[in-house]
Amino acid sequence: MPITVPAYGKEAAERLASMADVTADDGALRRFLHGLPGVDAVGLQARAATLGTRSIKTTAKAYAIDLAISMIDLTTLEGADTPGKVRALCAKGISPDPTDRTAPRVAAICVYPDMVATAKEALGDSGIHVASVATAFPAGRAALPVKLADTRDAVAAGADEIDMVIDRGAFLSGRYREVFDEIKAVKEACARPDGTVAHLKVIFETGELQTYDNVRRVSWLAMLAGADFIKTSTGKVSVNATPPVTLLMLEAVRDFHAATGVQVGVKPAGGIRTTKDAIKYLVMVKETLGESWLTGDWFRFGASSLLNDLLMQRQKLSTGRYSGPDYVTVD
Repeated sequence: MPITVPAYGKEAAERLASMADVTADDGALRRFLHGLPGVDAVGLQARAATLGTRSIKTTAKAYAIDLAISMIDLTTLEGADTPGKVRALCAKGISPDPTDRTAPRVAAICVYPDMVATAKEALGDSGIHVASVATAFPAGRAALPVKLADTRDAVAAGADEIDMVIDRGAFLSGRYREVFDEIKAVKEACARPDGTVAHLKVIFETGELQTYDNVRRVSWLAMLAGADFIKTSTGKVSVNATPPVTLLMLEAVRDFHAATGVQVGVKPAGGIRTTKDAIKYLVMVKETLGESWLTGDWFRFGASSLLNDLLMQRQKLSTGRYSGPDYVTVD
């Protein structure tokens, strides 16, 4: 399904133009990022914990489960991936529960660039997007021309979305402009000659960024560079998405929208495995950003194993009993 970049409204365009001096050079960008308010770690963690205790009633829980399913990027990113495995994953994304056709479809299927064409063909006109990791995922350790070629290959194969990883070494060394320019270059590589463009998700690998202040800075940096989504993690390290880090990124998106009028999506990835966890994240989105972000267009879960638990809980609400272990497929 082709995606066309929405034109910014006049007000948003004017606000973005007024911030051009922020990214004019390395010094200006550094001053801006280090001028952002410091993060109150204790307050952030306390608020994330409080939001996680909200009680969800049965009707609201059923709605939240279906909403969470519709926000999943169902993913296979293994060296042993085959066309058959990708096609099977696409079939599951289209019909997560073959015994219940009312179960919603997932938001996207995420694969390596060489599997994009296979996924695109398997999904057909289902409306599910094809996402592809690029830019030397997951380490991000490659020369820029290689990263751009990786991106262009995926886009040419039909990817609707590109998940890129930043150079964490450059960011942690304070080479902010280098990271900014790389994101901009990848964003440009997402465009097709026909005017359509793959949406860009920028992965931070927050578990390697050391401080909450760094998470706030990199969130603003990516959004200023043109990210359509900001994403916590690759799912390939020991520390992935956490509620405090995701809350901090949601707050950055809120503040960026207030300053520019530009809406940016958020994707926590890695370590979100249960329905209870997913609902906690949805509460954070609702309380921090409001209803406008409670859609697969603006919030995603990068957590494939989560789908099975959501389906099990969905059937429990419907039938009053849990299914056996063979109820859901093993991804």
